[in-house]
Amino acid sequence: MTLLDRELSRQLIFNTEAPNKSTRIILGECSGILNWDDIRMPHMYKLYKVLLQNHWIADEIPMAKDAQQFPLLDEQEKHAFKINISLLAVLDSMQTMFVGDVKNYFTDSSLEAISAIIAQQEVVHNQSYSYVLSSLVSEQEQKDIFEYWKHDRVLLERNRFIADIYQTFRDNPTPQTFFEALVADLILEGVFFYSTFAFFYNLARDQKMMATSQMISYIQRDENQHCYFFGEVFKQLLADFPELNTDANRQFVYNTIDRAVQLETNWAHYTLKQVRGIDLRELSDYIKHIANRRLNLLGMEKLYEGVDVNCMPWIKPFSDEALNATKTDFFEAKSRTYGKVGDDNGFDEL
Repeated sequence: MTLLDRELSRQLIFNTEAPNKSTRIILGECSGILNWDDIRMPHMYKLYKVLLQNHWIADEIPMAKDAQQFPLLDEQEKHAFKINISLLAVLDSMQTMFVGDVKNYFTDSSLEAISAIIAQQEVVHNQSYSYVLSSLVSEQEQKDIFEYWKHDRVLLERNRFIADIYQTFRDNPTPQTFFEALVADLILEGVFFYSTFAFFYNLARDQKMMATSQMISYIQRDENQHCYFFGEVFKQLLADFPELNTDANRQFVYNTIDRAVQLETNWAHYTLKQVRGIDLRELSDYIKHIANRRLNLLGMEKLYEGVDVNCMPWIKPFSDEALNATKTDFFEAKSRTYGKVGDDNGFDEL
C-alpha cells in the first residue's frame, strides 16, 4: 500500500506528544490545541475573521414584497425560480455533509475550526431556501420542490456528478480521494452555482424578487470565501504530499472541470432558455470564465481561451464591491451585516 492509499485517521483530541502547530493537514501530528498565533498557514487567521463577519440570518430579510411579486412573474420565470431553488437546496445539503467529512480528518486544528464555521454557514444557506419558499408557495408545493432533485433527469445528472466523488471519499478516505474531493468541492461551490446566481440577479435588475436576490448575494459572498479556503487546502495538500502532483492527477482536474462546465451550461439551457434578459451564449462564456478563476485558485493554468474578461457586465452591480460601496444594502432592504471588503477580505469578482 502506498502513502496515497493510506486510510485517513482522525486527530486525537488531546495529544501531549505532538506540537501545537500541525505537521501536515492530513495524516500529520497536532496536539489538538489551537493557538491562532502558532498555526502552519498563518493567513488562515485572516480568513477566520472574515468568515465571522459574514454572519447573516435569513429570517431577518422581509419577504412581503417578494410574496406580492411572485404570482406576477411569467410562467418561465416561476419555473426557473422553483427548480433553481431546488438545485441550491441539494447542493448546500451535500456540502454540509462533505465539510463535516473533511473536518473529521484534518490534522490541523485551525483548519478544523474554519471547517466548523463553513459547515454552519452551509446550514444557514439551506435554511434560507426553506424560508424563501415558505414565504411564496404552499407547504405542499414547497415539499414538492424539494423533491425535484429525485426525479428531474438533468438535475439528477449534475448532482450525481459531485455526489459520487464525495461518496467515494466518505467510503474510502485517502489522500488520493481527498484530492479528488477537493476538486469536486471547487466545482460545487465555485461553478455549479453560477448560472443560478445569474438568473436571480437578472430578476433583481428588473426590480423583481429583490429580497430573494439579496439572500443570493449573501450566499455568493460566503461561497467565494469557501472556494478560497478549499483552494488553499488543495495547494497545501500538494505541498504535503508531492506524490499527488502527477500528470494523471492534473489531467483529472482539467477533465473534471471541463465536464462540470458542460453540465452547468446544459443546466443553464435547460432552465433559462425561455427567460427574458439572459443571453445563453454569453452565459456559456461566463461559466468558462468562472471555471478559469477556480483553476487559478488551485494554482493551475486556465483551461479556456478568450474568456479572460467577464462578458456579462450587468452582473457587476451585484458584486460585493458594489454592495459595500454604500452604507445600506444595494437592494435597499436593510443594512448589511458583512464587514466591508478590504485588503484582508477582498473576494473573487463575479
